[in-house]
This record gives sequence, C-alpha cells and structure tokens, in this order.
Amino acid sequence: MTGEAPGNDAAEASGAEPAPEKPVVEAHRPDGLDLARAAARAAAANPGAAPARRRTSSFRRRTMPKASGARPDDRDPQLLEQAMGRLIANHGWEVDLRVQGVFGRWAELVGSEVADHCTPESFDEGRLVVRTDSTAWATQLKLLAPSIVRRLNEELGHGTVTVIEVLGPHLPSWTKGRFSSRDGRGPRDTYG
Repeated sequence: MTGEAPGNDAAEASGAEPAPEKPVVEAHRPDGLDLARAAARAAAANPGAAPARRRTSSFRRRTMPKASGARPDDRDPQLLEQAMGRLIANHGWEVDLRVQGVFGRWAELVGSEVADHCTPESFDEGRLVVRTDSTAWATQLKLLAPSIVRRLNEELGHGTVTVIEVLGPHLPSWTKGRFSSRDGRGPRDTYG
C-alpha cells in the first residue's frame, strides 16, 4: 500500500470513478481569518459574481432609513449653537455655565478696584464664596454684599445668588509650635 485510501483501490480496479475526497474543514479561528479565506475561495470560484449579502430584518429597515426624508430630523446637519444648546439643556448645565461666565467677568461685574482685592472661589446652591486679600477688604465686601447680590442676580437670573460668604485671607496657623498655649487669644494681629 502506498498510503492511499483503501476504498480508492477497489474503485480504480473496477474502472469506476473514484469517490470524491471530503473537503478539509479548518477549525474556527477567533481572528476571522477562516471567514476571509472562505470568502476569497468563493470569489475565486465564481469570478464576476456579486458577493452574497446577508439579509437584514424588516424591523431594522423600518427603524433605520438611509435618508431622513423631507422634514427636518436629528440626523440632519445642525448648527453648532443649536447642538451645544441642546447638550447643555439635556445635562442641566445652564446655571453652572452662567456662574462660570460670571467668574470670568468678575472684574466687569463688581468693578476693578473690588476685583483687585477679592476673587470668587465657589458657587453652590445659591451661596457664593468670595476670598479677600485682607481683613479690611473682607469687612468692605460684607458691606457691599447686598448690591453685589443684586448685580449678580440681574446677570444670572432672579434668585440664583442668595448669599455671599466672605472669607478673609489665608493666614498662618498659630496652633502648633513650642510656644503655643491652649485657649490662647493668638497673636492679636489683623494681617492687613
């Protein structure tokens, strides 16, 4: 025997046509190379034939048309201003963006002299926190707070800012060290 299939010898001896060999089936490869080879073999077997297309369900064709039709649709090109406005409204960012705009125009809204000595730090639930560079400006800003609240509400909308919390300058801590005393009155200086 030469290593041929035993059934083929009998077919050759009788003069009958040999049985066709079974096609070798490769194992499925996760990288898709087997599908690409099968497609290449099918294309080589039928040159000029259109490749077989998979049919889509009628549900997909009804819900995903290729053209939007005669009326305006969300898939049509949109102006950037309209798209951004819709994004901001959907996420509820209107007040945050207006407040950040106020932070950016702080000097214009409160005046350059006041803006040179105080800066807004945060805004949360109607409370605006402002940091001053000296205790004297903290006192001055507390006196100006009602007029600043009125001006900010004109810009942001009525009732947006309810309270301005004024913080003094960042001061060194005197609670640590060799010569600290418990319940002491501190260095007794205003730093400003």
